[in-house]
Amino acid sequence: MNKSDYKKIYNDKLVSAEEAVKCVRSGDWVDYGWITCAPEVLDEALAARYEELEGVNVRGSVLLKRPAIMSVPDTGRHFIWNSWHFSGIDRQLAKEGLAFCIPQRYSELPRYYRENITAVNVAIFQVPPMDDDGYFSFGLNVSHMAALCERAEKIIVEVNRNYPRCCGGDETRIHVSQVDYIVEGGNPPIREMKVGHPGEIDYAIADLLVPEIPNGACLQLGIGAMPNAIGERIAASDLKDLGVHSEMYVDAYLEMAEAGKISGRFKNIDRGLQVYAFAGGTQKLYDYLNENPECLAATVDYVNDARTIAQIDNFISINNAVDIDLFGQISAESSGITQISGAGGQLDFVLGAYLSRGGKSFICLSSTYTDSQGKLHSRIRPTLKDGSAVTDTRANAQYIVTEYGIINLKGASTWERAERIISIAHPSFRDELIREAQQMGIWRR
Repeated sequence: MNKSDYKKIYNDKLVSAEEAVKCVRSGDWVDYGWITCAPEVLDEALAARYEELEGVNVRGSVLLKRPAIMSVPDTGRHFIWNSWHFSGIDRQLAKEGLAFCIPQRYSELPRYYRENITAVNVAIFQVPPMDDDGYFSFGLNVSHMAALCERAEKIIVEVNRNYPRCCGGDETRIHVSQVDYIVEGGNPPIREMKVGHPGEIDYAIADLLVPEIPNGACLQLGIGAMPNAIGERIAASDLKDLGVHSEMYVDAYLEMAEAGKISGRFKNIDRGLQVYAFAGGTQKLYDYLNENPECLAATVDYVNDARTIAQIDNFISINNAVDIDLFGQISAESSGITQISGAGGQLDFVLGAYLSRGGKSFICLSSTYTDSQGKLHSRIRPTLKDGSAVTDTRANAQYIVTEYGIINLKGASTWERAERIISIAHPSFRDELIREAQQMGIWRR
């Protein structure tokens, strides 16, 4: 087939947003894709049908705006949001009883869709314009999108001329012949995923951690102010020939790349390429990734597989946490029963980095936080709060970093762990933590 044939198929499937969403029925499971590819005009069109629909479950992740479907009258009767990973908007919906977390290990997500999820009635997501070969790129979110589309009974794409077309390998696009409906949206700017500017504690952690990174290392960073602080410090350092292999591509990598710190020349696989499963950040980041052959978008079951990560020497994994207890259990997703974010791929990279020759896994957190009443609390606790999800078990934890130091928990007994963890707690809480450790029988002088 030639370009004109693909264009005919395209025009045959081109409909209004209102016409496209008529295929959604009460009780359906609808997927909104992944983060930045969540629909805009199709979301509005589906919300307009709320009086006709009941019990529609919608799956997605890290909302960057409140969906129109979640603002209709008597929302919970019509739509429920099911999230793979919470943002602040997801948390607010959960407080309203309208959102629920789907626990996951991110590397397994394509398999969930192919083998475990019982229904994907309709998939709705944004894409860049069709290419000359009749394909729509998954753009910033290769992730698990191919597996999702394999299972979907109906696929509706919302074409946005502002959506980046990202370079990648297999399973990074869908052909026009596989799509049921095409809607041309209003071409809004792609929503940015902004994080706060690093603070004093973020820079203190970065200053402790960056000296642990050797030249030629391969990096994985989480999202937030702390990874951005690390990116800034690396950009200003003497480090060179770093590689990138990360579930998420964030602005910190762009800063390092612009400073000439990234070459990937020592990567054992995908040499010279910055590999990622999805991206989120500023418009500058999206412009950088658009058709950039140095950056490789790949499926998350490849990127996050510990067996893939283990093949890369000197792999450095850096992630955040909410709390850690004196046994070395780490929660990066909830505080008690309150869902804050999600497991994501943290455990994937904790496991993979330790399997890498010369690899290191770092979990970073500020030693304290201040609540809404201005009271200071320790993030290092005797035990995790009741109901907290354990993201990384005590056996998996390697390096833990606060602004007070770096410790290594591998091979340490319970009393050694307690002693080391307390050593990086805020000084105001150390005596209390020692008393708690004594009561639990994990302290010796």
